[in-house]
Amino acid sequence: MADTTRQTGDQVLERTKQETKKPELYKVLLLNDDYTTMDFVIEILETVFHKQPAEAFRIMMMVHTQGKGLCGVYPFEVAETMVATVVDRAREHGFPLRAAMEPE
Repeated sequence: MADTTRQTGDQVLERTKQETKKPELYKVLLLNDDYTTMDFVIEILETVFHKQPAEAFRIMMMVHTQGKGLCGVYPFEVAETMVATVVDRAREHGFPLRAAMEPE
C-alpha cells in the first residue's frame, strides 16, 4: 500500500492512500468430446498454454478420463483470450473441442 504525502513548506496539503486490487483469476478448462483427437489436444496444450509434453499428456488424459482438465489460472482477459483461441484453432482444424472458464 502506498502512502503519499504532498507538502509545501511545513503544511501538508493532501494525504492519499492507494490500494492495489488483485485481478480476479479464472480457471481455463478443456472439455472432452468424442471427436477431437488426443494429439490435437496435446498440440493445443503445448502451443496455446505453453505446457511441456509430459504435462500436456497428463492434462489431455484428465480431459479424456474425467471429462475436463485444468489448463491454467489467469486473469479474466487472458483467460477469455485463451478460450477463444482454443475454440478458433479447433474449428480451423475441424474439431468440436470446447474450452471454458470459471472463477477460481
